[in-house]
Amino acid sequence: MNSNILELAVKVIDDKRAENIVALNMKGISLIADYFVICHGNSEKQVQAISHELKKAFQEEGIDIKRLEGYDQARWVLIDLGDVVVHVFHKDERQYYNLEKLWGDAQTVEIEGVLG
Repeated sequence: MNSNILELAVKVIDDKRAENIVALNMKGISLIADYFVICHGNSEKQVQAISHELKKAFQEEGIDIKRLEGYDQARWVLIDLGDVVVHVFHKDERQYYNLEKLWGDAQTVEIEGVLG
C-alpha cells in the first residue's frame, strides 16, 4: 500500500508542476512515516494548487488524509497520508528548512519510473 500511496503522491505533484521532487525512505530513521516526499512551488498559489490536488486525488481513491497543515499560509504545507508524508514548500521556505540535509541519513527513493 505504501508504494501505491508514494507513487500516486509523486504523480499528482508532478502533474501540478511541483519542482525538485524528492522522495526519502524514512524506514528505520523516523517513527513518523516510511516515506517523505518533498517538493516546492514557486508561489503561494502553486503551493495551494499542489496541496489541493493531492487532497482531492487521495479522497477520490478513498485514502484517508490524517492531517493537512499550513494550507492557508502556503509556505510549508504538510500532508500526512499515514506511511507517506508530503511536504509542499514555497521555494524560499524549502531552502531555509532544507529537510533533505536534516534527514541526510535517509536513502533517496528512485522516482523516475513514476514520473516517466
